[in-house]
Amino acid sequence: METTVYLAERIWTLDAERPRAQALAVQSGRVVAVGTREEVRSQAKGAREVDLGPATVVPGLVDAHAHLHGLGRALTTVRLEKAPSVEAVLLRLIQAPASSFQGDWLLGRGWDQNEWPGGAFPGRVELDARFPSTPVFLTRVDHHAAWVNGEALRRAGISKDTPDPEGGRVLRDTRGEPTGVLVDNAMDVVAAAMPPPTRVQLETRLRAALERCAHVGLTGVHDAGMDLDAFRVLQTWDAEGTLPLRIYAMAAGQGEERHAYLEQGPWSGRMLTMRAVKFLADGALGSRGAALHEDYCDEPGQRGLLLMSPEELHARARAFMSRGFQVCIHAIGDRANTLVLDVLLSGAEETGTKALRHRVEHAQILRRADILRLGAAGLVASVQPTHATSDMPWAEARLGRERLKGAYAWRGLKDAGANLALGSDFPIESPDVLAGLYAARTRRDALGRPEGGWFPEEALSGREALEGFTRGPAWASFDEARRGMLAPGQDADFVALSVDPVEGPAEALVDARILATVVAGVEVFRAAP
Repeated sequence: METTVYLAERIWTLDAERPRAQALAVQSGRVVAVGTREEVRSQAKGAREVDLGPATVVPGLVDAHAHLHGLGRALTTVRLEKAPSVEAVLLRLIQAPASSFQGDWLLGRGWDQNEWPGGAFPGRVELDARFPSTPVFLTRVDHHAAWVNGEALRRAGISKDTPDPEGGRVLRDTRGEPTGVLVDNAMDVVAAAMPPPTRVQLETRLRAALERCAHVGLTGVHDAGMDLDAFRVLQTWDAEGTLPLRIYAMAAGQGEERHAYLEQGPWSGRMLTMRAVKFLADGALGSRGAALHEDYCDEPGQRGLLLMSPEELHARARAFMSRGFQVCIHAIGDRANTLVLDVLLSGAEETGTKALRHRVEHAQILRRADILRLGAAGLVASVQPTHATSDMPWAEARLGRERLKGAYAWRGLKDAGANLALGSDFPIESPDVLAGLYAARTRRDALGRPEGGWFPEEALSGREALEGFTRGPAWASFDEARRGMLAPGQDADFVALSVDPVEGPAEALVDARILATVVAGVEVFRAAP
C-alpha cells in the first residue's frame, strides 16, 4: 500500500479538466492524485518521492500495431536492416550468431532492395554460392516477401512447375525458374517446411522484445496477429505476474490456428487481453503486393494481391464478429481498403456488432470516398507514422503523384471522423515511439528531409500525435475508462521523457531519451544517470 509521488517539470495528463500538472501520486498501481507539488504532497503525506527533474511525463505510450514475436526474432537472428547491398547481406549471414538458426535453417530479416544500387530484387544464386546445403530464409523489411536459397526451395518442393498459390507470387526468371523471392502467401509454402522454434527460443525472443519495448518507452502493445504458441507463453507469464507490459493481442486469423481462437472466445487476464482478431487483405507496397484499383506505375499490368477472396474474408470476419471479437484487417492498397470497408461495414450490420470498434490496420492508400466512408462509420484507423517517412523516397514511383493524395492521410482520416490509433508495425519499423511522434508531427526523416515535410497537410499537431499513442490505443482496445490519460482512478501507466513532445520543438524528439517507463505503478525501465 506504499504511496509514491512522482515530481517532474511538467506532466501532460490529457485530462480536459486538468491538462497539466507537476506531480502525481501512485498507490496500488493506480493514480490517486494529480496536481501541483503542494497539492499532491498534501494528499500523500509521508509518501516516497521520486524527483524526475526537468523531465516531461506523459500517459503510458502504447504501440497500436506491432509484432512481439517478430521483434524478438529480429533481435536474435541476422539483422539485415540498412544493409546497402546484396554483398553486405551475405557478409552478415556469414557472421550469423548461433541464435539465428531455427533447426538447421538460417534466418534473417530486414532486407530492402529499394536501398540497393538499381533497386532490383535479389536472387537465390547469390545465396547458393555461399550456402549450398543450409536452407536460408530471409524476410523483407515489410515481412511480405522472402528471399530464400535453392535448398529452402527444394525442401519446400517449389520448382519450375509449381504454380503460384492463391494470394502469392513465386518470382521467376525468363526460363520460368524460381528466382528465390516469394511474395505474400508464397512465403508460407517455404515457412511450412521449417521446424518451429523451440520453447526456449520462443521465450528468449519474447523476453528480448518486451525488454526492448520497455526501454523505448512503451507501456503497452497491440500485437497484430499473435500465434497461438506465443499467446500461451504470455498467458503463463501473466498468471505468474511476470508480464511487464500490457498486451492487447489480436488472434492470428490467417491460418488454421483461428479455429482454436474461435473456440476459446475472447479472453482477459491481468496484463494480457485477447478480444480481437487480425486478418490480412493484401500485401505491402514495397514488394508490390498491395492491392490497387489501377496498375503500379513502375510495373504496368501488376495490381498487387488479395491474400484471400472477398467471400472468404467476409465469412471469417463475420464468424469472429458473431463470437464477440473486434475485427482488425490489414489493408495497404486502395483496392484492399475498399474491400475491407465493405467487409467491416456489412459484417457489423449483419451481426449487430458496430459497438465492437472494428479496425482498419494501416489504412495506407485510400480513395477520397473511402476516407470519408471510414470516418463516417467511426472505425478505428490504425496507422503508422514512420511508414510514411520510410516509404516516401520510392512511394511516388509505385503510385504516382495523384494516388499519393490519399496515402498516409492521417489528417484526412481524423477530420473525416476516424478514431486514430498510432503504432509502428515493429519490427518492420523501429519500436522507438519517439520516432513515431516525430514523424507524425513533421512527415520528415531524422535528417529533416524533405524541407517542410512530405505532403505536410496530413501532419498532426504535437498534442494529436501524443493522443494517437495514448488515448487512441486506449479507445481502440476498450480501455479508455482506465488508461490514455493521467487522472485519479486511472492505471498508473506513464513515461518520463527528456523533452516536451507537445510544446517542445519537434526536432528535439530525434535525439530525445526515455528516462523512465512505469506500468501499473512499477518501474519497468529507468535510464542510467
